[in-house]
Amino acid sequence: MTALLAIMLAGAGAPAMVVIDEAATVREEAPPHGAIGLSTAWRISDAVPAPRSFEFRKRALHVGAAIGIHAIDHDEIYYVVSGTGVVHSDGEEKALKAGTAAWLYKGAKVGIRQTGDEELVLIIAYPNKAPAP
Repeated sequence: MTALLAIMLAGAGAPAMVVIDEAATVREEAPPHGAIGLSTAWRISDAVPAPRSFEFRKRALHVGAAIGIHAIDHDEIYYVVSGTGVVHSDGEEKALKAGTAAWLYKGAKVGIRQTGDEELVLIIAYPNKAPAP
């Protein structure tokens, strides 16, 4: 958190907005849920102070990489910016390409894998759990 953002939060509650440069959030890492291959992750919403109601991320799955199959307890959206891939939900698979979105439902077992010769670049959004009372 920047010093300016900390001062704003301490003085008057949550700010009216937060603007984030994705370049400040980028890192190379294995994809979640199985560490299959490598990816570039832009954990954009991590730069937003809590509480926040949802997560917003960008991820590039390098050639051969995948987000492994895992159960979700919320709806989740994968939007394809570029590249091609296959999304999995409860045993069903569908091809994805730039400009397509997969809306995955709470309770499903889901995953996505890169296909083709270029990285699969995704925007991923999902709600946060409500804080415990």
